[in-house]
Amino acid sequence: MWEALVLSTVVIFVAELGDKSQLMAMTFASRYRARDVLIGITAATAIVHLASVGIGYWVGEAFSDYQGWISIAAGVAFIAFALWTLRGDELTEDEADKARKSTGKALVAVGVAFFLAELGDKTMLATITLAVREDWFGVWIGSTVGMVAADALAIVVGFLLGKRLPEKFIKYGAAAAFAIFAVILIIEGVRTV
Repeated sequence: MWEALVLSTVVIFVAELGDKSQLMAMTFASRYRARDVLIGITAATAIVHLASVGIGYWVGEAFSDYQGWISIAAGVAFIAFALWTLRGDELTEDEADKARKSTGKALVAVGVAFFLAELGDKTMLATITLAVREDWFGVWIGSTVGMVAADALAIVVGFLLGKRLPEKFIKYGAAAAFAIFAVILIIEGVRTV
């Protein structure tokens, strides 16, 4: 479990760097208390990632005789995540405007916005991919911690640096990390096939 927790924390933290969720977190933090934003993010992430690990666990169990092929497929998925990261993920003006103008309780506004934003996002897909091979509970906790940590970092860095974030460095670093994980998974898979 601990290996899955650490691995998923690192992978999801890296996946979240430069993601639109970080931009949403900064936008919400400019309107609400950072504590409320982080609680909303944590609740939404825990729910989405619980569903993700459930899907991943089911796929892993259903195809347990094909672990080598699953590893190769996961490696290919991580290559896709690297390319997705290079492509970039921006918060549209409409999404930013909705975050600024949201009414009601901060926890509900942030939680619902993050829940909807994460459905089908690369962090959700990465969580599914990790849960296919790793302990589901460790992946769930680790992926939630990784995402919340990355979004908390975005809030702090956004507050301190404003718009002077080194976007290219973050984008290329995250893509390189995904590519490294992809190579490791593919090599593992090829060895067991």
